[in-house]
Parts: sequence; C-alpha cells; structure tokens
Amino acid sequence: MKFAICNETYEGWGIEAVCEHAASCGYDGVEIAPFTLDADPLRLDEARAGAVARCAADAGVEIVGLHWLLVKPEGLHLTSPSAAVRERTVDFLKHLARLCAAMGGGVLVFGSPKQRDVLEGQSYDDCFARAADACREVCQAAGPLGVTLALEPLARAETNFLVTAEETLRLIEAVGHPACRLHLDVKAMADEDKPIERIIADSGAYLRHFHANDANRRGPGFGEVDFVPIAAALKQAGYDGYVSVEVFDYRPDPRTIAARSLEYLKRTFAQAGAI
Repeated sequence: MKFAICNETYEGWGIEAVCEHAASCGYDGVEIAPFTLDADPLRLDEARAGAVARCAADAGVEIVGLHWLLVKPEGLHLTSPSAAVRERTVDFLKHLARLCAAMGGGVLVFGSPKQRDVLEGQSYDDCFARAADACREVCQAAGPLGVTLALEPLARAETNFLVTAEETLRLIEAVGHPACRLHLDVKAMADEDKPIERIIADSGAYLRHFHANDANRRGPGFGEVDFVPIAAALKQAGYDGYVSVEVFDYRPDPRTIAARSLEYLKRTFAQAGAI
C-alpha cells in the first residue's frame, strides 16, 4: 500500500513546496487538482506537465493522478442534453488524460458532482446512456496512455447521479472498457446504507483508487471513522494501490493535516496487517 496527499490541501502553495513537504512527511505520491496549476487547465500543456513530473521526482515523490477534474473551466457537463457541451467535456477529459500521462500519473478521479447531475427535465436513463458513451470515448483515448478513468460515487447531498458504489459499477459495466474503473472515498461511502467494509468487499474487483478522509470532511484520524476495518477490507480485496488523503476542511493547517493524517493511516494499516 502506498500513500499520497491531494495538493489542494496546501492552499496557495506551489507544487514544488507541496512535493517537498509531502516527501518530508513520508508520502509516496501527490495527487493534483488541475485548476491549482492554472485557473484554466486548457492552458496547461505536456511540457508543463513534464516539469511537474520532474519536480515531484526531485522531491522524492511521484504524481499519482488528477482529481477535481471539471471544476474549471466553466460550462462542462458529462450528461448534458447538449451534444456540444458533452463534446467539449470529453475533449477536456482527453486533454487531462494526456497531461496526467505526461506527469507520470495513472488515474483521473472523476467526481465533479455538479458537472454530472441529472439536470431538471432530463430522464435518468438518457443521462446514464450519455455518461456511458462519453466515458467510453475518454477511455479509448486514456487507456493507451496508461491512464484510468476512475468513477467516484458521491453522497446524495452532492449529486443525484452515481450516489452509490453499486450504481457506479453499473455505469462502469455499461462503459465496458478496461480503462474505466472505480474510485472509492470514505466520506462518500459513509453516506451509504451499507457498512464501508461491505462496500469495499462488494466492489473491490473494480477498485482503482482510494481517498482517505473522515465523514466530517477532515483528514483520516481527525474524526470518528475507524480505519482499521477499512484497511483490513482493502487488504482482503487485494487492493495495493494508492490511499490518498483528501480533505475539504483545511483546519488547522496543511502541515498538521499532512503529518497527522499519514501517521494515523500508517498506524491503522499496520494494525490491520495491510502494510
């Protein structure tokens, strides 16, 4: 098992400083939100992505992949009834796949709740079909680059589309491409009716990436969620990829979040025999 941290945790820090601090804490990787590198990620090119990869390597970490994919630019939407909007969205995701590969990363974590919602007046079935077609097209471009599109179920308060792992697996099966897999997030799974360990057990064969946080939106170990059974479930499922710290509440400060989250993860994963 390897551990990473998402770079937006370090609000306002340059990527070099992020990589250096993450490495000093003992992280293996850094995960990047594209809008933190440029307010319009369309302005990023593969030369800039290569520079990010070298920066990470110099610090002693690797770039895991990208997440928060559709925050910027505005106007992107996966299930929109507008073919033009969907085409722009697919083209943008292909652009991110190329950047991800140039950074040495291997995963695009697709959350973006508001950019996938079933919009008012649209049918769920139509949106599901549009999402399957769009994701398949992205995967056809991403797969040969060694990049996986990892679809993320999110809580019902955030979106009305892909709110459980089971629903997300149905979409993955409809996409039918090996570069389309599952991402799981502890905060999101806490919203489901199933225990987190059961969700992992039921979907582990599709699992490509994992976010560690607490139901309270803070880092692992900053709330009530016990990670020992989570670590045990990941081990039982045969997952040996990255566990990446993602928080939404940046208190008290990035240094404390990074250090304490990793300390907690290493302790609980060791207790579960997962590292």
